[in-house]
Amino acid sequence: MSTRPTPKQPQTLPGLGPKSMAMLEAAGIHDLARLQQLGSVAAYRRVKRCCPSASLNLLWALEGALTGLHWQTVARDHRTSLLLALDDDTQTPGPCAPGSVSPETGTQ
Repeated sequence: MSTRPTPKQPQTLPGLGPKSMAMLEAAGIHDLARLQQLGSVAAYRRVKRCCPSASLNLLWALEGALTGLHWQTVARDHRTSLLLALDDDTQTPGPCAPGSVSPETGTQ
């Protein structure tokens, strides 16, 4: 029996629980490699577009998953730089992954 993640089963990322993982899945972010490619700010913007209720705690957790820092440390020590990057990030986030189901509404 294989335990390798499939496209419908995202990898577990450090510091992210099942709800955060479901939001990432809805945004088309299925693994650490994709999160690293996007970076925490762009990934957060994608998730926010699919799941408007996502809080800034998710941004801190995404940065923590990339840096190995606890999300509370990120919130305390990197809050300003991340918020400035979020404000300056003019890239339009991509839509939710095609065919994905929003964890908030249960619809596509």
